[in-house]
Amino acid sequence: MNDKIAIEVSNLGKAYRLGANRRHYELREQIAHIFQSIPVWFKDWPGSATTNNMLWALSDATFKIYQGENVGIIGLNGAGKSTLLKILSRITAPTTGRARIYGRMGAMLEVGTGFHPEQTGRENVYLYGTILGMTRSEINNKFDEILDFSGIGNLIDTPVKRYSSGMYVRLAFAVAAHVEPDVLLLDEVLAVGDLSFQRKCMEYTKRLQEKNATILVVSHNMFSVKAMCQRVIYIKKGRVQFDGPTEEGIRIYEEDCSLSELNLPGSENQKIKLTRFELSDTDGISKNVFEYGERIRITFNYLAQAAIEYPNFILNIVRSDGVVCCSYSTEIDGFSIVCLKDQGVMQLITPPIKLVAELYTIHVIIREKGFQKILCAQIGSNFHVKHHIFDINFGVFYESGKWDMGY
Repeated sequence: MNDKIAIEVSNLGKAYRLGANRRHYELREQIAHIFQSIPVWFKDWPGSATTNNMLWALSDATFKIYQGENVGIIGLNGAGKSTLLKILSRITAPTTGRARIYGRMGAMLEVGTGFHPEQTGRENVYLYGTILGMTRSEINNKFDEILDFSGIGNLIDTPVKRYSSGMYVRLAFAVAAHVEPDVLLLDEVLAVGDLSFQRKCMEYTKRLQEKNATILVVSHNMFSVKAMCQRVIYIKKGRVQFDGPTEEGIRIYEEDCSLSELNLPGSENQKIKLTRFELSDTDGISKNVFEYGERIRITFNYLAQAAIEYPNFILNIVRSDGVVCCSYSTEIDGFSIVCLKDQGVMQLITPPIKLVAELYTIHVIIREKGFQKILCAQIGSNFHVKHHIFDINFGVFYESGKWDMGY
């Protein structure tokens, strides 16, 4: 491994104050606010017990990434992954610690980051290119290549507020690609583009790898992480939980995901808890990678704090980008549970799963009869669907239609 450091992060933390941030217009109010804030700087330090009015999106992150490494950043939504990349790309400043990048940086974060919606695509190429460190003459020389890479065509002189999310990504990535960075930051953006553009981007990242560039990628798609990265950094609740080989990091991450609570409105004070969750094929063999069209046997144990009459068990299958692809419900499927109490086991065998190849998560939600109050909301487990053709460019699922020639 190259011993030259590309990214160095030391005791990095980012805090956000909860509640409204009232603006102080008078000088005396501003001075009073400064003195009132001094104790907060100490009592809201990471690890302190008194952090009622502060949310630490990232706490005490420390690691080094060396030149030529491809590193995946993984974790649940809200874990602090995007916050880390925003600090590294200098979009936001850290509250504690420091981060250094050695060499030229290119960044592809949220769709539209660095773009001004009222300006045209052409104007935004110059704006975003300048943000990424390119000179005007450099942008002039590469403009035609950027336009060709993006595939925007004559829409380049249209205000980007009229662009689709896919067009945003294509143009922004085209600019970032022509920065020729030493370090590239990617935050779950390539899933928006179409298949041909995704392939173009993958070919570009491979060329960067051949040039010994450093790539840091945030993704929920474990297939992509396994394909691109030899190392992962797993962030959990703002802290680095694991830093090491990809296979081991993904295994720990997926184990931690199982049975964790879902933060849904009205899901406080849950009366039922899941104590075990398992995926298997119809023969009962445990697995988490299924072929397209295969049935899944879902088995889970529950513990009820009190007797519940006519509960409604709901299983949602959620894609890695948060799209709920399909659901199963005991109430809708005609399976009546008169009374639930103490502990027990539930099982569902799905119809043939014809979802496209992707990473999915099962969310378990138990409600009172008629989809009323939430009694339980937990993550069950992750699984992958495999297929050599059907991916997200085919939509959510694929089923064959009946074709005929017109008369």
